[in-house]
Amino acid sequence: MTPDSRTPGARQARDLLWVAFGPAVVALVVIAAVTLLQLVIANSDMTGALGAIASMWLGVHQVPISIGGRELGVMPLLPVLLMVWGTARSTAHATLPTASWFVTRWIVASALGGPLLFTAIALAVIHDASSVITELQTPDALRAFTSVLVVHAIGALIGVGSKVGRRALAASPLPDWLPDSLRAAVAGVLALLGLSGMIAACSLVVHWATMQDLYGITNSIFGQFSLTLLSVLYAPNVIVATAAMAVGSSAHLGFATFSSFTVFGGDIPALPVLAAAPHPPLGPVWVALLIVGASSAVALGQQCARRPLPLSDAMAKVGIAALVAALTLALLGYAGGGQLGNFGGVGIDQGTFGFAVFLWFTSIGALTVVLAGGIRRRPRKSRPVPVAPARAEPPVPVDPLVGAGDTDAEPSGVDPPHDDDR
Repeated sequence: MTPDSRTPGARQARDLLWVAFGPAVVALVVIAAVTLLQLVIANSDMTGALGAIASMWLGVHQVPISIGGRELGVMPLLPVLLMVWGTARSTAHATLPTASWFVTRWIVASALGGPLLFTAIALAVIHDASSVITELQTPDALRAFTSVLVVHAIGALIGVGSKVGRRALAASPLPDWLPDSLRAAVAGVLALLGLSGMIAACSLVVHWATMQDLYGITNSIFGQFSLTLLSVLYAPNVIVATAAMAVGSSAHLGFATFSSFTVFGGDIPALPVLAAAPHPPLGPVWVALLIVGASSAVALGQQCARRPLPLSDAMAKVGIAALVAALTLALLGYAGGGQLGNFGGVGIDQGTFGFAVFLWFTSIGALTVVLAGGIRRRPRKSRPVPVAPARAEPPVPVDPLVGAGDTDAEPSGVDPPHDDDR
């Protein structure tokens, strides 16, 4: 085998190794650096450092951590979103648009197999560390493997789908407008989260005094830096909660409940980003959140109207886009919630959030498609015009005497004799 023929195989093997272990190793290195820095600054020994690193690595994948009998189930969304992005990027880099399905399956299997191996190692490390640190408890193995599998499967599907999705769609009986529907769903989700982030930022400015009070729980620079870092990591959780309020659902933080119509106060953790929560009594400005939901639905409808379709196909496109957007936001809401020690449950109302998103995006999105000219009429089938059969004309009778006595007729083939030839 020549070196040229071995080069593609070696490159493919290197890509598969990076897909399997690259994102997980990068996350592990960052977590280890942050953990060791915390221990050094706190003048603590390194006992149980490996258990803490393994617990934080599982926490990045939304695996609840139990310390001293208290469960920390509300994990920040920013690390898991970065993990999904890293997996999607690595799989997309390793997948060629012309790759066979055999190679594609190996890429997806590598993206799932490496993190599952890391999960098994992390569980073993935590179990070993719990014998030294009795307050550290081993997470549920089934929950750990399931969470890691779901996170990396989503990233792998996004990465591989971006390369071979159109080819797979062309070979399937699915409609050709399905990519436009998925693009519209992404536009609706990004519009809702982006506008909700702006509302949350404005609320932080309004409640600046409350945020300063939350920073006042520590006087050290390192403590304030840690609070700022935690606020950045939990910012997507707050944005998703704001999005739930924008579509008419509600968010709860223990006994405190927040919606666009009413607020029930309660104790909140000392996290500066939580100062964005509205304070009772609720002013009328929070009702303007509903405009955010309607604007996001308009963005989804405009994307669906870019390619006009017949009425049934156009409404099906809007429905698929709204369903995908609702499922995506419901998954984000589920991932951003959980138990928070003595504060109780934290998250959004799962019973109404996904349905509210689907209702807003379907109704306002369909209306936007109609007004934006996204519907065209089906071409009418022209009926074939019946053609009358051609009438055969009767044959013209030939008279045998015609031309026999006609002296003016020219004879055919014989010249008349001339006088010179006589």
